[in-house]
Amino acid sequence: MGPCLAKARSPGEDPKYITRGTIYVNGSTTETVGEILQSPELKIFNFAELKAATMDFSQENILASGGFGKMYKGWIDTESLKAASPDKGMIVAVKIFNQNGSQGLQEWVAEVKYLGQLSHPNIVKLIGYCTEKDNWLLVYEYMPNHSLKNHIFPSAYSASNNQPLSWDLRIKVALGAARGLTFLHDQANVIFRDFNTSAISLDRNFDAKLACFGLAKDGPIDGKTHVTTRVMGTEWYLAPEYSITGHLTKRGDVYSFGVVFLEMLTGRRAMETDKESPERSLVEWATPYLKNKRRIFGVLDPCLKGKSCDMQKAAELAMQCLSSEPKQRPIMEEVVKALEELHHNIVPVKAKLER
Repeated sequence: MGPCLAKARSPGEDPKYITRGTIYVNGSTTETVGEILQSPELKIFNFAELKAATMDFSQENILASGGFGKMYKGWIDTESLKAASPDKGMIVAVKIFNQNGSQGLQEWVAEVKYLGQLSHPNIVKLIGYCTEKDNWLLVYEYMPNHSLKNHIFPSAYSASNNQPLSWDLRIKVALGAARGLTFLHDQANVIFRDFNTSAISLDRNFDAKLACFGLAKDGPIDGKTHVTTRVMGTEWYLAPEYSITGHLTKRGDVYSFGVVFLEMLTGRRAMETDKESPERSLVEWATPYLKNKRRIFGVLDPCLKGKSCDMQKAAELAMQCLSSEPKQRPIMEEVVKALEELHHNIVPVKAKLER
């Protein structure tokens, strides 16, 4: 991984969303990861503190586990940021990375590289880190509603005693995630690369924040159209051209967003292993329906209660993002505008009901 970078602010950009120093993306003025670790914005934790904060990394406090390692719930004091008891402390999420092989360390570095520099309402906040005794940990703000995948797939929300997200909340979440990606693309020149339902965390108000930056990559510079890299990410969310050539572009993130948005509209996973072969791939199964306005409702989640015209517009947007031709996909800024229109159609209705 290269140095942690965020593009120098240019006219028209919102300065409050680029913080923690002036950094130039892939330019001559850079900060190394080592320098970022010295940032006053990041708290340096020792291992004993985080062990105490998570109650000795208790099994009861595991929030998630996967290839990266494990994520635990912990408690720290709001003033000193020292370990605290559950009844007094602020809840945080503590991720401990696998020590086997180099991939865990590489993902740790990538998380620090991007989250240690970028600040935006739709990106999860990194509070601090620990590198003591070959233990690689990161401490993040806690997201009470966990990841999006827990709220749109029947098997997931039933197991966690959640209710499926309503139409208006799904549009709200999609809009927040799209704004986060737009910021990464337009103001930070960053490609997320592994955008999926697990990468969207939800706070107590169901505001979406992007997490899991372990595979993020600096975008192309000097007039180049793509970055050539190893093909990595969650298979069924990857843009076809990236899977085939290893050419990584921002339009690849748009495709991945389209897959996630389609999951939100249908309540089905990108890959359903328990389905018959023709129905396993969500994109392949849903595409014929999405191309025909009369058949769109045949794939939409029956839980959704929204205006039929808005649902059609949402399905059309998903289809545009999933175009096999990258140049025919919208850019994320255009996706945001389309979702803002759908969100605007929802808000006035709710306001009238509350009068």
